[in-house]
Amino acid sequence: MPQWDVAVVGAGAAGLSLAHRLAGHATGLRTPSVVLVDAPPGPLRPPPRTWCHWAAGPGRFDAAVSAHWHRVRVRPHADAPAGDGVVRDITPLRYRMIRSDDFERLVLRDLARSPNVHRLRGTVDTVRDGPDGAQVCLRDTDGVARVLDARWVFDSRPPPCLPAARTLLLQHFHGWFVHTARPVFDPTTVELMDFRTPQPAHGLSFGYVLPLTPHEALVEYTEFSARPLTPPAYEAAVRHYADDVLRLGERRVSATETGVIPMTDAPLPRRAGASVFRIGAAGGATRPATGYTFAAIQRQTRAVARALREGRSPVPPAAHSARSRAMDAVLLRALDSGRADGPELFTRLFARVSGARLLRFLDGDTRLHEDLAIGLRTPAGPMLRSALDLPRLRRRPVDVPATPHPPPHPPTETA
Repeated sequence: MPQWDVAVVGAGAAGLSLAHRLAGHATGLRTPSVVLVDAPPGPLRPPPRTWCHWAAGPGRFDAAVSAHWHRVRVRPHADAPAGDGVVRDITPLRYRMIRSDDFERLVLRDLARSPNVHRLRGTVDTVRDGPDGAQVCLRDTDGVARVLDARWVFDSRPPPCLPAARTLLLQHFHGWFVHTARPVFDPTTVELMDFRTPQPAHGLSFGYVLPLTPHEALVEYTEFSARPLTPPAYEAAVRHYADDVLRLGERRVSATETGVIPMTDAPLPRRAGASVFRIGAAGGATRPATGYTFAAIQRQTRAVARALREGRSPVPPAAHSARSRAMDAVLLRALDSGRADGPELFTRLFARVSGARLLRFLDGDTRLHEDLAIGLRTPAGPMLRSALDLPRLRRRPVDVPATPHPPPHPPTETA
């Protein structure tokens, strides 16, 4: 008999979400025994980061939400006619921000009260699959080798490399948490895509602002391109956006965040063996065309937890429909080939589609007729040529890890 019903490897958004959904008791349903293997402090733990998603009504992790907004804005590039850009009310949705530290504190507090979930800190070396279970081989914080036997293993660690892809862009970003001397931010509206940034030769760039108060915000510079920047280049890009575009004036930077998200049409397998599955970004939860992951993680882990409680095979479902993935592949090809002007495409979409419908589309929550109507509002020629391209393209190996992490940036004090 396996020692545990379930072993969850990795305590990021996916691992913590699954463990949380399996904690406690559910009337009439089976409650499995769970061990959550969390990496100790060190290079295997990602730095603090921010996750955003949108939803209507209350959510499971609302206590970890730092802020939420009912309006989003997209601003055209600097050469476009002046104005405030396109502002969309997304009611009944709310765009929500969760900081990873707050999420971890909330989940671990609840898990500490759970009778069936055990947390273990250790560094996992290998996961061995078998027909009736799997073994997680690890070293604990004292360096002692241990083997955990589990009926099912859910591994949220990034694989060492991405599968072969027809298209790969990286969404890479660097941001400052700033406090300004004067009130410069509108706390009701997210600057979702501000294209008044210098555009790279390949791909696109934009500013991103999550305003917390009139004086406080997360201000980020983001690129969709083939390679990350150097730390000095990120700092220069955010400084240009803060000083020359937003004109923040006197400010203080209290913290920074940096990240890289692969945007690829590579198929990410959710099954790694008879008893081993991948979840989260490792299991395809990241939406290829946007980089958003958190909401898809919740759909995926909800389905897995339900299957486990009902005694069914807990194969993680696809986080995004085949139709969504096909549309994303076309968009990525159009952007990567340079056929589509990214700033113009996204600005046009937000100008011609209601905010709530477009966000539901980006989350894969629209019907076929809605998808077709939205597709007609994209540049027809570039998208059609890109769609015709795809069947002729070979999937090629990529030379970046599944979740590349640039070196962390220390907080910067800027006058």
